[in-house]
Amino acid sequence: MLDLQRQYRPLHQELLDAVAHVLETQQFILGEPVADFERAAAAQLGVTHALGCSSGTDALWLALAAAGVGPGHAVITTPFSFFASISAILRAGATPVLADIDPATLNLDPLAVQAVLNAPQTTPVRAILPVHLYGQCADWTSFSCLGKEHGLILIEDAAQAWSVEWGGQKAGGLGSLAAFSFYPTKNLSAAGEAGLVTTNSGELAERVRMLRNHGMSRRYHHDEIGWNARMDGIQGAILNVKLKYIDGWNQARRTIAEKYHALFAAAGLAEPGPYPIHGIVLPQEVPGSRHVWHQYVIRTARRDQLREFLTARNIGSEIYYPVPLHLQAALKNLGYAEGSFPQAERAAREVLALPIFPELREDEQQTVVTAIAEFLS
Repeated sequence: MLDLQRQYRPLHQELLDAVAHVLETQQFILGEPVADFERAAAAQLGVTHALGCSSGTDALWLALAAAGVGPGHAVITTPFSFFASISAILRAGATPVLADIDPATLNLDPLAVQAVLNAPQTTPVRAILPVHLYGQCADWTSFSCLGKEHGLILIEDAAQAWSVEWGGQKAGGLGSLAAFSFYPTKNLSAAGEAGLVTTNSGELAERVRMLRNHGMSRRYHHDEIGWNARMDGIQGAILNVKLKYIDGWNQARRTIAEKYHALFAAAGLAEPGPYPIHGIVLPQEVPGSRHVWHQYVIRTARRDQLREFLTARNIGSEIYYPVPLHLQAALKNLGYAEGSFPQAERAAREVLALPIFPELREDEQQTVVTAIAEFLS
């Protein structure tokens, strides 16, 4: 699925030099290595403020907490995402409210969100938390309209979406705040856990800065209960090196996605969708958006059998995500049941992520497509 060694080898010395500088200057927590990355990241995303933190999960919590989301508030999000999208809401003390996904993009469906907003709510909705799933922006035009119409805060879960665009504007500056993850499998990856919160609001940025450091506005003076969510200097230094290469890596992913499209079409395997019948449904870039292809996710009716077939041939694949959030054992108390979100449940039975990373070779892609053609025949 992913060969990080191919990315590491060309950057070997540059990364070692960056880490050595942190060790020599002993700026292990925050400090200039993180500040340098924050400035460069903000410039690349076109936002005013970028604040490094300890993980993408902490970034989500920091964004929610900085926006004042907490007990007595509900937050609408998707049932088809990683667990952190919903656990961060719970950690903030708010109530998660779910809405189904668009079967074509697998992102949160604005029409489903509208239906939730039109229905009576036990807890008033304070915010919407769309996820830019797999590296494609959620329909921000629609969510922006919903936010204005209902007076809601919009927070981006951009954990999988570094440099994704909507209408020419990059994720990170679309909502009031955004949360990024630099988990090692991400397009822009750290050598461990790290995250980032972005915003164009000086007031919100100051709150994030305080909350990530135990709620301190000045040393040993705690204005509120925050958290230890600081980015360490080594991660900041590594990310600052990789930031210089991310645009090229993302473009390589786009080229690989286009090649997959062409290979599957030439093999006669692609179906129009959104639901597969005999072949596979390919992921598509929505007009007006710029996909960064964090994952290349197909849909197929015999997903589990296909995955076993690929594994037997030493071809990596992954399921993102096999169990929708509303069916997770830890979230039973939300009150949802099987059948609550049929689009998310069907996607969970059909999606399969194929290998995609900037250094993937064309012959390797051909091997993947040939194996899938063999299985489907």
